Amino acid sequence: MSTDSVGRGTKTSKASKDPKRPTASTLKGAIQLGIGYAVGNLSSKPDRDVLMQDFSVVESAFLPSDGSNLTPAHHFPDFRLKTYAPLAFRYFRELFGIKPDDYLYSICKEPLIELSNPGASSSWFYLTSDDEFIIKTVQHKEAEFLQKLLPGYYMNLNQNPRTLLPKFYGLYCIQCGGITIRVVVMNNVLPRAMKMHYKYDLKGSSYKRRASRKESAKLSPTFKDLDFQEMHEGLYFDPDTYNALMKTLQRDCRVLESFKIMDYSLLLGIHVLDRKPLHRGSRCDSRRGQKVLYSTALESIQGNVKAPESVADDETLGGIPAKHKDENLLIFLGIIDILQSYRFVKKVEHSWKALVHDGDTVSVHRPSFYADRFLKFMSSVVFKRLHPLRGASSKKKRNSLCAPKSASQEFLSPQKEDKKEEKKAQSMDNLDGNFHNSSKRPDLLLRSTVSFESTKNDEEDLESSEDRRASSSTVALDDPLPCLRRSQSYSELDVYL
Repeated sequence: MSTDSVGRGTKTSKASKDPKRPTASTLKGAIQLGIGYAVGNLSSKPDRDVLMQDFSVVESAFLPSDGSNLTPAHHFPDFRLKTYAPLAFRYFRELFGIKPDDYLYSICKEPLIELSNPGASSSWFYLTSDDEFIIKTVQHKEAEFLQKLLPGYYMNLNQNPRTLLPKFYGLYCIQCGGITIRVVVMNNVLPRAMKMHYKYDLKGSSYKRRASRKESAKLSPTFKDLDFQEMHEGLYFDPDTYNALMKTLQRDCRVLESFKIMDYSLLLGIHVLDRKPLHRGSRCDSRRGQKVLYSTALESIQGNVKAPESVADDETLGGIPAKHKDENLLIFLGIIDILQSYRFVKKVEHSWKALVHDGDTVSVHRPSFYADRFLKFMSSVVFKRLHPLRGASSKKKRNSLCAPKSASQEFLSPQKEDKKEEKKAQSMDNLDGNFHNSSKRPDLLLRSTVSFESTKNDEEDLESSEDRRASSSTVALDDPLPCLRRSQSYSELDVYL
């Protein structure tokens, strides 16, 4: 049975009439017990390099309620656990600094917190009590696609662990009471301890990209692309932060395009600093240090990984500073829903929607076009660059450029008459046929071929520049190139170039 029937079946009246069907709390408990068993069983296996065949491994174990020689007793119905690519996911957890004890503590210590799903999918989301991990139900085809994606995902994380792509820490399947549920463990993008005044699910498309009335009426709604354009005029970042953010988004989108992935979203959370003072909730109180490297938004784009103790005391929780009008903001973001490949079903869906609406406005599109449209929307509509004031900085640049020009002219001034006499002597000797023996400066021999007219023009240019320098304390920079052309005629200017 697919994930869709799992999520809906545990809450319908039909499920309540069947005593053999597990309840939602039973399934959550089985998930926690199964993950705990899988991680504990993996600790007995020695560490080694990940091999290609490790990505396709599926381990299966039966956990009866009475227990066995290898499994613990429990109060849930008998269930079967499947663990996908355990060694590969262990490597991913180690890459992000997640220790096995911390992983088990986060998932198994307290009951999971169920979250609402604002999207169109039938997935269910569970949050660990310490706010570190999200457990999401996925469909059978999505689980298969993720397992096929693992070798490329492994290569990408090795090249760059600083990414806004989802960070997958485990993939499991629970079969209990005739229900099959597949779950993936991921990083949590939006911390509960930080109040999100605005939440957006952005794709860069416009067709049906407005939050429904039901969603808008919620206490903490998730808005969409058209809502963002009406409610915000863009989020402004300093140039360095903007460049780092866009570079990360461009790199991640090209990775997704290479995997032929589309229909992903940018989950964006906005905290307005000026409205209420920061409060530290359960996430900071329950953490005795950061458990996951590169887990915050700021680390994902810049890699400013601090010591765990200092991160735990950071009241911004790794948010990216930004501005909107006169408001100071903290931005939390991450790319989500990447398990959608552009296969036959998606191609048919795009073709059908393109007949009714503009094909370029619908969310389902070929991966290359989707990535370009996504990046264009993010770089021009959502994220914008703060432009610094040009007053004082431009004046400093003008003064700094004028200084070497004035110095070079002052250097040339006392030698102008000497060079004039030398060039005249060279030209006279040239008329007498004694060209090679007349010059006292070997480095100026080749310049003697210049006519008197060009030499006279150069001298007049120098004299006019001297007059301009004497009449004004500042030198205009309308045409700095003539000075450089003249300086190339004198070997003494090499030190200034």
